[in-house]
Amino acid sequence: MSEQDYILEMRGITKIYPNGFVANKDVNLAVREGEIHALVGENGAGKSTLMKVLFGVESHEEGEIRLKGQPVRISDPISAIDMGIGMVHQHFMLVPSLTVAENIVLGREPKRYKTLLDMEKAVKDTEELCGKYNLSVDARARIDSLPVGQKQKVEILKALYRKAKILILDEPTAVLTPQETAELFVELKRMREAGHTIIFISHKLNEVKELCDRVTVLRLGRTVGTADLKSLSEQAISRMMVGRDVILKIEKEKASPGQEVLSVRELSLNSNDGRPIIRNVNFSVRSGEILGVAGVEGNGQRELSEIITGLRPFSRGEIRIEGNSIEKKTVKEIRRMGVSHISEDRMTYGVAAGAGIRENVISDRFDQPEYCRRGFLQRGAIDRLTKRLIEEFHIKCDDGNQPVRMLSGGNMQKVVAAREFSLAPRLSIVNQPTRGIDVGATEFVRNKIVELRDGGTAVLLISADLNEILELSDSLIVMHGGEIVAYLGDSSQVTEEELGEYMLGIRRQNPEEIRRACHECEAN
Repeated sequence: MSEQDYILEMRGITKIYPNGFVANKDVNLAVREGEIHALVGENGAGKSTLMKVLFGVESHEEGEIRLKGQPVRISDPISAIDMGIGMVHQHFMLVPSLTVAENIVLGREPKRYKTLLDMEKAVKDTEELCGKYNLSVDARARIDSLPVGQKQKVEILKALYRKAKILILDEPTAVLTPQETAELFVELKRMREAGHTIIFISHKLNEVKELCDRVTVLRLGRTVGTADLKSLSEQAISRMMVGRDVILKIEKEKASPGQEVLSVRELSLNSNDGRPIIRNVNFSVRSGEILGVAGVEGNGQRELSEIITGLRPFSRGEIRIEGNSIEKKTVKEIRRMGVSHISEDRMTYGVAAGAGIRENVISDRFDQPEYCRRGFLQRGAIDRLTKRLIEEFHIKCDDGNQPVRMLSGGNMQKVVAAREFSLAPRLSIVNQPTRGIDVGATEFVRNKIVELRDGGTAVLLISADLNEILELSDSLIVMHGGEIVAYLGDSSQVTEEELGEYMLGIRRQNPEEIRRACHECEAN
C-alpha cells in the first residue's frame, strides 16, 4: 500500500523521559482515511505516550509524523487541532457549571460586539452539529446535570466543532452501559461513513472486534504488529499484547456462602444541601460470597464504599461487620475489624505515588509487632514481606525501593491488591478493581478476587465493567438514583442487556420483590 493511502503515519517514534524511561522505541502506526483503527496494549506499553506525541502534549526524540504523506511538526495541542486532530480523554475535560453549548465553543466562542459571547449563536451551532452527526444532546443543559453517556457525546462534539478529521478516543466506553455503548458505536460508524478517521484505544477486546477495522498492538513500548481484525480472534489479540495466552473468561466454582459478615440496614446519605444520595439501602454479604453492585456511575456506589470503609459519615441507618457496628469508628479501627479496600481512585486513596513499593505495602501494618519493635521499624521483616508480595503478585519493577509513580497502571493496581489482599481480610470492599488496566493485569486481579472468596472472605464488588461484574459476582444488586432497584440472586442468569435496563432505570423490581429476593438468598 502506498503512503498516499494513509491519512496518518507515525514512523520510528521514540520517546525517552528525562529519568531515562523509554516509553516508545521505534514505534510505527499507519492509519487509513475513513477507518476505525484500534490501538491496544498492556498498561505501560506506550499507547498513551504515543497519542500524547500525536496530539502535541509530548515531544519525541526520534521519528516523524506524516499527514496525507507530508511531514508535519506538532508542537502543542493547538497545532494538532489546527491540523484536524482531536482527542477525547478518558477523564472528561468539561466545565461542570457551564452548559453544553458553552463547553463546546469554549476557546472559540462566537462573539457579539467583538467581546461578548453570542449565546444564541453558540446554541444554534451546537444544535446544528448535533443534527449533522446525530449526537442528541440538549445544548442548554448544564454539564453537571448530564449522565455520563451524554457527557461522552459532548466531548466528541467539542472535537468535531474544532473540525477534527482524525479523532483519538481513549477508553470511551469505560463508564457506559451496554445500551449507551451500542448507541455510541452506531454514531462512530456514521462518523466513519462521513469520512472521519478514528483511533480507538480500549482494553475491551470484544468492543475492538465489533467496532474496528484494523488493530495495531504495542508491547513494552514497541510495535508488535498491525492486522486486519477480521483475521484475528480476541485470544490472538491478547496473546500479541501480553506475549502469552490469556484466559479471557474467569473460571470459578459455585459459591458456598457462610455466615453474614456485612449487614447494611436502612442506610441513607444526604448531600450538604439536603439532597438524597443514598436512600434506604438494605443488603448483606456473607463469607465466601461476592456480591456485585452495578449501576451507572454517580448513583451512590462510590459513596456506599466510602461509608463502609469509614471515609465518609452517613446520615441514617446501621452498618455492622460480624455483628459489630462501625458507627463513629475511624478508618484504622474499621480496618482492624478485618476490612480491606481497593478504592476506585487509586492515586488518591490507593497509593502514595512518590513513595516506594516497600512503603506502600507496609503502610497499613507498620505498627504491628512483626514490623515494629520499641518504636523501630524492622527492616529485615519489611524487606522479606515486600519481596514476597512482589513475587506473589507478579509486580514488574526494579526492586522494592522503586517509586510507585514509576510503575504502569496495572502494576500500581497490583501493589494495592498485594497490600489489601495479603492480610486475609474478613470483608473486602473492591471498587473498580481493573479500571484502566490491561488484559494481563485484569486477569490476575480478577483471579485474586475469586481466591479471596474461596478462602472465606466476603467480597463487595463495585464495577462499571458489566462483563466483570457478571463473571465475578455470585449475586447482584443494582443501584439507580441512590436506591437498590433490583436484587438478582444468581448473576449467571442475568444478561448484560437486562442489567443495563435496571442501571438506566428502564426496569425496576418493586420493594417487596427486592426484600423477598434478599431473604431467600440469606436463607440459602
